[in-house]
Amino acid sequence: MFKLDTVKAHCDVPCGIYDTSAAQIAALSVIRMVDLINAAEKGDDEAAYLNNMARYIAVKEQEAVKCKEEIRIIWGDFIKPNHVEEHKDVHTITHNIMMLAGAAKQHTSRDKAMELLAEVNKFAEIFWAIKGVETKVVKAPYMPGEDVVNPVL
Repeated sequence: MFKLDTVKAHCDVPCGIYDTSAAQIAALSVIRMVDLINAAEKGDDEAAYLNNMARYIAVKEQEAVKCKEEIRIIWGDFIKPNHVEEHKDVHTITHNIMMLAGAAKQHTSRDKAMELLAEVNKFAEIFWAIKGVETKVVKAPYMPGEDVVNPVL
């Protein structure tokens, strides 16, 4: 039907659309859920407490997995050997994100969740540098209001 001799693509779907913001939002969501878990009080309504706790935990788990997935896709589909030569710590940062997101699933440590966001921000700096886009650090405009690395558009 199609008489193509050669087709080339750098990823599964050659859209060329990559962005670290979804991973950053996921990391922020992990922090927010940890904050809600740690602030929750049982009170008189144990059922409501258990319901809220189950929801917070489920979202924390989902967002940690989403963070890993978003970074894994960029690392696997976008980062090339020449990028690694320029940014020698990108593999270590990626590995740290995978480990910290796993720790976020296992624990309710705000410190670990903050470390996750810090590593995702380091990855974002590298990503945007590769794209030739200047970045700035801004406060997220929603809870938990932590710093994120954004492109200057």
